[in-house]
Amino acid sequence: MPNEISPLSPLAPARFDAVPAELETQLASGENVLAHVEVDLDAGLRFARGLLAVTERRLLARDPGSEAWRSWDLRAGLSLRHSDHAGVGTLELCDEVSRLASWRYTLGRNVAALQVLDHAERRLESLSTGRPVRVREENLCPQCKTALEPGQEECPICSREIHAPPSTWTLLRLWRFARPYRGALFAGFALTLMTTAANMIPPYLTMPIMDKVLIPYQNGVPIDAHLVALYLGGLLLAALLGWGLGWARTYILALVSERIGADLRTATYEHLLRLSLEYFGGKRTGDLISRIGSESDRICVFLSLHLLDFANDVLMIVMTAVILFSINPWLALVTFVPLPLIAWMIHVVRDRLRTGFEKIDRVWSEVTSILADTIPGIRVVKAFAQEKRETARFREANRHNLLVNDRINKTWSLFSPTVTLLTEIGLLVVWAFGIWQVSKSEITVGVLTAFLAYIGRFYTRLDSMSRIVSVTQKAASGAKRIFDILDHVSSVPEPANPVHLEHVEGRIALRSVGFRYGNRSVIRDLDLDIRPGEMIGLVGHSGSGKSTLVNLICRFYDVTEGSIQIDGIDVRSVPVADYRRHIGLVLQEPFLFFGSIADNIAYGRPDATRAEIVAAARAANAHEFILRLPQGYDSLVGERGQGLSGGERQRISIARALLIDPRILILDEATSSVDTETEKEIQKALDNLVRGRTTIAIAHRLSTLRQADRLVVMDRGRIVEIGSHDALMAREGHYWRLYQAQARNVDVELDDLGREEVEVAVAEA
Repeated sequence: MPNEISPLSPLAPARFDAVPAELETQLASGENVLAHVEVDLDAGLRFARGLLAVTERRLLARDPGSEAWRSWDLRAGLSLRHSDHAGVGTLELCDEVSRLASWRYTLGRNVAALQVLDHAERRLESLSTGRPVRVREENLCPQCKTALEPGQEECPICSREIHAPPSTWTLLRLWRFARPYRGALFAGFALTLMTTAANMIPPYLTMPIMDKVLIPYQNGVPIDAHLVALYLGGLLLAALLGWGLGWARTYILALVSERIGADLRTATYEHLLRLSLEYFGGKRTGDLISRIGSESDRICVFLSLHLLDFANDVLMIVMTAVILFSINPWLALVTFVPLPLIAWMIHVVRDRLRTGFEKIDRVWSEVTSILADTIPGIRVVKAFAQEKRETARFREANRHNLLVNDRINKTWSLFSPTVTLLTEIGLLVVWAFGIWQVSKSEITVGVLTAFLAYIGRFYTRLDSMSRIVSVTQKAASGAKRIFDILDHVSSVPEPANPVHLEHVEGRIALRSVGFRYGNRSVIRDLDLDIRPGEMIGLVGHSGSGKSTLVNLICRFYDVTEGSIQIDGIDVRSVPVADYRRHIGLVLQEPFLFFGSIADNIAYGRPDATRAEIVAAARAANAHEFILRLPQGYDSLVGERGQGLSGGERQRISIARALLIDPRILILDEATSSVDTETEKEIQKALDNLVRGRTTIAIAHRLSTLRQADRLVVMDRGRIVEIGSHDALMAREGHYWRLYQAQARNVDVELDDLGREEVEVAVAEA
């Protein structure tokens, strides 16, 4: 029996800063708390605050909703057990014959509860074996070496997507996609070099025109027409050469950039499809669409236009600087006066733009996500008259997007005119210094004119380079968001040494299977053998783990413990696509793609003939209603199957599963969302589908599983009963209670229906 302790016991508190004050008052002299957890659920799963702590000597507890404290001295024979299911964790204190106490809590307290469990287990182990308390080896993340809490399987740092500001160096990773086109890229670079050189000729020809033609003419020397024609011809030839080379350069690099963008989109999409369902569970559709669509377009524009301009600007500045120094070194030095200040401004603004544009991308993905939510769900929006609410949601997201853009524009609007002002001031300085040199007869007017022409181009390119900071940071932000997808590793990996299944019999074996969603345990220590051709019915309360078990068998997720074997081979050693070709899946909510009915039926086998498609539709009892459609099998199905009833969509999905002729069939609540008459039609189709196949069926209506060879009853992630319908009813256990509860609901519905019919008859009379 526990020792009852008064809540006002005047015991000397031990100093332990992390311990709540109310717990300190319960400690004996010299007693220290090793770990504690604030439990927050009472026995009825209502929210209430309690405490559980372990010391070197005992367990201390104040039950939720109670003021009295209880304690149990640690001794051999005691055990503290932990379990969690459906978002609720449980700690149970047991002795050799019974359970002494239990505490429940939400899984937000799970780490603290595992610490209590860890310390208690090590103390109890020491008391049972007589050995010193085992020192727990520190559990470290293998990648970042961060210390993990007891029972923590995933590093909170490595597992989350880090929203670090994008680096401009991320753009260099695009070389992976540019490498196949390196020949065209080098040709484009050579054309850029030649184009820039051609564009440097006209200012150089202005010197002899000024010094040998115009200024002598002002001094009374006649104009040499042949010389003028020569210089003007040179200017025209340089212009034509620059135009031709520029056209070829732009065309080649535009073609290359479009192909790089297309390859980037394809690679991202292919990688996205290879990721497990776990990744999609934490992402929004609009965000992923935005990444693959708009971000790749932004990168493509950067590569085809802005990167080309940047390369051209760099070459122009370098060549101009060389020519300026060759003409007059002192005048060239004066030209570079504004450069340090412009470089400093670019450095400061770049960091602000880098973080700002990534924030803009995230905010814009919120806008896209709202569209991706509401447009497919427009029927629900209208059914609940929530148009104004969704409009307000969109308006708020749009306002947030506008606010973030305004902040960036405030920075950019100040930066760009400032660079222009500095270049104009630099031009004035050159004018002043050049006039002074002309007055000293150190340079001619022609030299100054050519110098000013070059400086005009130099500063124009400098201004253009400063503006490219913005588009570069936008492209870097987009590249980071795309590489966040490409760098993500699937939690359902392909095997290193794959085993290929030539022929599948359909024997499924589950050995000590366990699965967790983060900290939440869903399947625990589950063993099951399914014979080839056998039909298994999975039943149990909502949240008992039925759908999760089906997901594990389909390998949408991988088990965290144990193994699943197909014909004696671990499914993790079989290539994912090869394995799933042998599985047919019929879901509660069938998903149809936009396209013809024939295309939807042949989705698993695109090469199927029209005769095979019709045969599958006949077996699924879908042929008759398909022929009643305007274009028959060529009738277009709206997005997600709009235009068809729920039963019609379900029968098309059954035909889709029949066409691939799978050895293993999964039926996940295939008839739960249709009326009784439609259910009969679907059941006839399912009878054709399950014949000769290993079938695992989940059904809300237990009566639909009577034809199953065995019923597997699940509760809290474990199998609690297995047997036929009659055997389980005779046992009067979990299945019997489920069946009786459902039968009572049916009786109530029938009684209500009968009353309604009587009321209608009376009203008509």
